Amino acid sequence: MNILVISDIHGNYPALTAVGQAAAPFNCTHILNCGDSLVYAPFANETLDWLQRHQVFSIRGNTDDRIVKLLKGKSLKKPSKPEKRIMYTSTAAALTAENRSFLLELKKKKILRLGQTSVGLYHGSPVDHEEFMTAETPDKRFKELTRETSCEVVLTGHSHSPYHRQVGGVHFINPGSVGRMMDGRPDASFAILQVDNGQVTVQLHRCPYDVEAVVRALNQAQLPAIYAEMFRTGSKRRIE
Repeated sequence: MNILVISDIHGNYPALTAVGQAAAPFNCTHILNCGDSLVYAPFANETLDWLQRHQVFSIRGNTDDRIVKLLKGKSLKKPSKPEKRIMYTSTAAALTAENRSFLLELKKKKILRLGQTSVGLYHGSPVDHEEFMTAETPDKRFKELTRETSCEVVLTGHSHSPYHRQVGGVHFINPGSVGRMMDGRPDASFAILQVDNGQVTVQLHRCPYDVEAVVRALNQAQLPAIYAEMFRTGSKRRIE
């Protein structure tokens, strides 16, 4: 079976639909999403509608956690900068009642059985929701994590760094970011996971999307121009 693996959409619906189209020839039976579906691009409802319409197996990421906090009537300590804080408050305010309920029901991890293969969905790592795992993370750390999971496949996001590492009999896969790559290329990133009688193969992909549609939406919503630059350049412009 072919499985589409996505993460870190960050509200970027144009990128998400481009990924869906690019993955269509693989005839995927499932879509798995490792979180951070919201914040930074202003398409919160379109993004969550798509996930529900396609029956995507989803978990929450750290940006989603902050939106959940706002939906529960709590205040945010971080981010403190107005230019960044508004990306959270505007997202929370935009959500429909249905999408609020959907987000509030998401968990921080999910374990699935796909054929003969056990697959774990995490945002950071199996032990830390915000652990930053990249293609350069040492084998030693991956070996440590094999002792913390019973899954044959561990899917993560958060770092926006696509990789496939097989360590200690466990496949560690990060599909990169659908909506906010930070390597100097704005193209969306995703993975195709193939499982067949316990055998696992992975293909990492990039595809272009309509970046200017995101820029126009940011301008129309009167959101900080720094985010338009971020999407156009495929790079992170940190606002502390």
